[in-house]
Amino acid sequence: MYLETIYILSKKQENVRSIDIARKMNFSKPSVSRAVKNLQSENYIDIDSNGFITLASNGLAIAKKIYERHEVFTQILVSLGVDPEIAEEDACRIEHVVSDETFRVIKKHLKEKGS
Repeated sequence: MYLETIYILSKKQENVRSIDIARKMNFSKPSVSRAVKNLQSENYIDIDSNGFITLASNGLAIAKKIYERHEVFTQILVSLGVDPEIAEEDACRIEHVVSDETFRVIKKHLKEKGS
């Protein structure tokens, strides 16, 4: 969730800081600080001397993958008549548990259906 949040924030603003992540996710600053340190130590993010956070290449790849899932599931749920706010929340849960194979098949089905 952190990588996706950093990705979303970076699309909307030039610089992303821990406080931005905490506000967006409604998490405490200490929780975000711990997570950010872990992500940095695992080379998913980089933090410059000003505290600005950017996604490293492997972190960016994961974030894009999760974000794509989120977008697709939100779109499907809204098209089925789910309230957009609820669809966003449900998509957030679904995106983390669905297998790569299932997601690939769903995307293929949507593409074929749209043609």
